[in-house]
Amino acid sequence: MSALALAVGANLPVLLWGEPGIGKTAALRQLGAGLGITVETVIASVHEPSDFSGLPIVGPDPTVNGVPMAPPDWAVRLGRAGQGLLFLDELSSAPPAVQAALLRVVLERRVGSLDLPPPVRIVAAANPAASAADGWHLSPPLANRFVHLDWVHDPAVVSRGLAGTWPAVTVPRVDAAAGTSAVAKARGLVAGFLSARPTLTHRLPSATEERGRAWPSPRTWEMVVRLLAFGFAAGADDQAVALAVSGAVGPGAGLELLSFIAELDLPDPEAVLADPAAFALPRRGDRQLAFLTAVVAAVQGRVTRERWEAAWDVLGKAVHAGSPDVAARAAFDLAALRTGFDWPAPAVLDAFIDVLRLSGRMPAR
Repeated sequence: MSALALAVGANLPVLLWGEPGIGKTAALRQLGAGLGITVETVIASVHEPSDFSGLPIVGPDPTVNGVPMAPPDWAVRLGRAGQGLLFLDELSSAPPAVQAALLRVVLERRVGSLDLPPPVRIVAAANPAASAADGWHLSPPLANRFVHLDWVHDPAVVSRGLAGTWPAVTVPRVDAAAGTSAVAKARGLVAGFLSARPTLTHRLPSATEERGRAWPSPRTWEMVVRLLAFGFAAGADDQAVALAVSGAVGPGAGLELLSFIAELDLPDPEAVLADPAAFALPRRGDRQLAFLTAVVAAVQGRVTRERWEAAWDVLGKAVHAGSPDVAARAAFDLAALRTGFDWPAPAVLDAFIDVLRLSGRMPAR
């Protein structure tokens, strides 16, 4: 339940997997009540593709204005409210044509010619193919758009709930002051991990059933960045973060990332920028890259000359430690932030000047 609240709080599409009758729909209604928003339930398996892609409505001059695709009533209600929770139930019973029509709904939040407002959350539920009515495996493109969570029942929770006490759903609240630092830290962690394990950047499973669940791709790694950042900024439970991360990229890649994070112990990039002389550069190359990426991402979140120069001091430590190759990528992004400002080049920039000019990040002057 905490992992679901975390992913919904980060506004990522979530797919709950579980046997029929174990409370997935009830949990979603409780979540909507906790957020103070309405829940629009759409049974995906009983709809046609046009119910999601829209029905063509011919206007007075289609050769000039085109033919708009009219959205269904539930999408109009969500658009009018400006927020809400779209619950796509029985997703694994939807035929391939309907799954294809749902691709834009889930990723782009577009239904026909209507763009759903950004505050609208999307959650789906599915039964395993063996227990779904006329079940289908999820297509890889649709599966790769969700955070997958296995929904199981706890007999003790059910017993207490039937007696009148169901567990409350608490959505994590973000500390706005920690937002920039949290995003920078998350980007550094994922970048450092993928530099050490590049084969996990994109790995489509060979088995059909596994392709319909969570697997790593650039899209799902971006989802992991959002989950980690939201978790850091909200002080979310570590187990909830672990479940959500594994639900985005799969248990194998997720556990490897979590182990990497546990060993890394990345310092707060904001603290480093405040006092660049007070930190020690990590020794391992992947940890160095994660650390430097986080520092640059923090500067990108709030660009000032003082922070920009402090980041160059950090890169200077990498150069003096004999790791200019690790710092080169961070130097590219940091140099790009100078565009539009008449800031003098720092002395450490000499170590990167040739590669920056060759890459076009710095004019030859």
